[in-house]
Amino acid sequence: MSSQTDYDFVRDTYPNLSEQERVRVDLAAAYHLIEHFQMSDSIYTHISARVPGDNEHFLINPYGTRFGEVKASELVTIDLDGTIIDDPCDMGANPAGFTIHSAIHGARHDVKCALHTHTVAGVAVSSMQTGILPLNQWALQFYHGVSRHKYEGIALNLEERERLVKDVGPENKTLILDNHGLMTMGENVGEAFTLMYNLERVCKVQMSVLASGQPVQPIDSDVCELTYQQYKHFAEISQRGGFHAEWLAYLRLLEKVSPTYKE
Repeated sequence: MSSQTDYDFVRDTYPNLSEQERVRVDLAAAYHLIEHFQMSDSIYTHISARVPGDNEHFLINPYGTRFGEVKASELVTIDLDGTIIDDPCDMGANPAGFTIHSAIHGARHDVKCALHTHTVAGVAVSSMQTGILPLNQWALQFYHGVSRHKYEGIALNLEERERLVKDVGPENKTLILDNHGLMTMGENVGEAFTLMYNLERVCKVQMSVLASGQPVQPIDSDVCELTYQQYKHFAEISQRGGFHAEWLAYLRLLEKVSPTYKE
């Protein structure tokens, strides 16, 4: 994997930032990108990032802000027990968001960012027993490595964390929350966002294909496996990780359409 440090994705763009400042900028950028690409759900859903070098604390959005309003300096710092460490806006954190994200960060130390959405296409696919179908090249990125977690109601019961962690498993970075939505995880914010961007497109295409009522053109299973391995190989061999170039491109986009994220 990349020799780059976990939160180095904006170093080239913002060379004077500390590691913690960089992850704040990255995380705020992810919120703005989710809003820009119309994957937000009012003030609900959440994206979190582990505090660099710290397995006990993570950053999350102030509860009540639209994703396009999130600023790097206003992110909430919370520990795995739910204690608010820093809350510049005095708005707290979404309780359901705490349940889900504390579960991931408490169990998966390889995960530095977790991103959860409730999009129309994502919720639709999460409501299907088939899950993600291998209908096209995009979908084959998710041919393996996708976990599912049974719906238990709004995630306010902290006891659900143990079952969620068990369902996610030790390695997968994509999770379908049944009847609820989607989650992606990454070794940095850029990876988690890019996985979600790709996953959302897969869900949109799947629902469009199914709605067409037309016969589906199948892909041979050996080609499905080959394509999945090609996606995996691309992410592993890139000099700084397979998502670095895309992430910098997204940051350049935000400089034009929503530059307040880094404040």
